[in-house]
Amino acid sequence: MKIIKAKDYKDMSRKAANIISAQVIMKPESVLGLATGSTPIGTYAQLVEWYQKGDLDFSGVTTVNLDEYKGLTRDNDQSYYYFMNDHLFSKVNIDKSRTFLPDGTEADSDKACADYNRVIASVGGVDLQLLGLGHNGHIGFNEPNDIFEAETHCVNLTESTVKANQRFFASMDDVPKQAYTMGIKTIMQAKKILVVVSGEDKAAIVKEAFFGPVTPKVQASILQFHKDVIVVADEAALSLI
Repeated sequence: MKIIKAKDYKDMSRKAANIISAQVIMKPESVLGLATGSTPIGTYAQLVEWYQKGDLDFSGVTTVNLDEYKGLTRDNDQSYYYFMNDHLFSKVNIDKSRTFLPDGTEADSDKACADYNRVIASVGGVDLQLLGLGHNGHIGFNEPNDIFEAETHCVNLTESTVKANQRFFASMDDVPKQAYTMGIKTIMQAKKILVVVSGEDKAAIVKEAFFGPVTPKVQASILQFHKDVIVVADEAALSLI
C-alpha cells in the first residue's frame, strides 16, 4: 500500500485525478470503477477541467460504478446515476452506453445482482477502482459485517449510513434503506485501487482500516491484502498515523 499525503482537499483531488488521468492516457480503453459521495467530487471536477483543456479523451473508456440505491430511478436527483451524470458523464466525451451501475429500479434483488455481475464480467474486470472510505470503514456499501461479501449483493444500510444520507433527502422516510453494491471480491480483483480520503473526521478510520487488523467489521481493512493500492489523503485524514 502506498500512501500519498496531500496538503488539503483540493490537493488531494488533483493528485487523485493525476493517477486516473495517467491510467486513461496509458490505456485509452480502460475500465474505470467509479465511486460516489462527497469526497470524489473534486477529483471528477479536475478530470473535467483537463478534458475541457484537451488533455484527456474518455471516448474509449468504460465505467462500472460501485453501487446504487434500491428503489431510485435514474432521473431521481439522489440516485447515483444522476450523480455521475451531473459530475462527470455529461461533461466529458464518454460513451454513455458504456457507463454501468446496478439497476436500482429492479425490485428482484437476486436478478439485479446477477445482472450486474454479468456486466462486470463482460467488460473484462476493472483496471482502476476509485474508492472513498466511510466513517465505519465501509467501501461501496459494504457495511461492517461478519463476512466479506464476494460479489454484487443487496445491503440493508446501517442506521449510521442512513443518518449520514439524511441531509440529501426531504425527510428520513425518503432515505433509501437498501442498496445494491459491488462485493469485496470484485473490488479486490481490480488491477489497481485508488482510495481518496479527506478530513479530520476520517483520521480514526484511516488508522483502523489501514494499520489495524484485517476484519469484516472494518471492510476497508481487506485492502491491506491488495497488491496495488494507493491512498491519497489530506493531512487532516492522516493526522493519527
